[in-house]
Amino acid sequence: MKYAAALVLLAFCGSLSPMSAQMASQSGDVPDASQALPQQTYGIIDGDSYISPHGIYRMKIPVLPQLGGDVSDSPNVVTFADDFSTRITVAAFPLTPELKADFEKRGAKDFLVSFFTKFIMPDLIARAPKAQIEQNASFLPKCQGGSMLIFTLLPGGSYFDQRVMIFNRPGSAVAKRGNLCFVKNDFVFFISSELAERVLEKSTYKKTPEEENAILRQRLQNLATTMQFSETLPPAKH
Repeated sequence: MKYAAALVLLAFCGSLSPMSAQMASQSGDVPDASQALPQQTYGIIDGDSYISPHGIYRMKIPVLPQLGGDVSDSPNVVTFADDFSTRITVAAFPLTPELKADFEKRGAKDFLVSFFTKFIMPDLIARAPKAQIEQNASFLPKCQGGSMLIFTLLPGGSYFDQRVMIFNRPGSAVAKRGNLCFVKNDFVFFISSELAERVLEKSTYKKTPEEENAILRQRLQNLATTMQFSETLPPAKH
């Protein structure tokens, strides 16, 4: 069990990153992402969609090449980022026999909280030693068959601090992330997003905690709805 868990953690830690505000094309003319986004991936870029290396899910790429959109991945984790305020991470890890037994014993809610606490939080703490889970996690029974929405605070752990420094605004902000976690087709999925404007807008940012939670929840659920799960998706390229 420890060996399997360590593999999951190492894979996730290698590519974990926050996400930010979503960008959308207003013209309706969506470019062929495969012609502009990097092709050095483990998965497949098919038009404006990304297919995971395992072939277990497909989703629309949430960044635009016109805005510096970039796709980078590992066998388990993909990160979508652009040059402005978007950085989205989607992770999928096999549900090992030990984890599956724990899932069946605990149920989705308790299992996902336990998994996040044991295997994801250590990485966040390594990046931001004072990182903590907010005590307002919620279970969304209608989202992907049952998802946990977990919020984390990371003092000094924002991926957007360097962009703030460009404008001579010293000091590290307290980053806030939303994490949507669920089990589907014998894989544990995580979609992670940092509330970028909390850092980029600095003193002009006035959102309440409740408003922040609502924004992150909507963004994560919107991303989850773009995911298609199928056993017949084409295999990853070699």
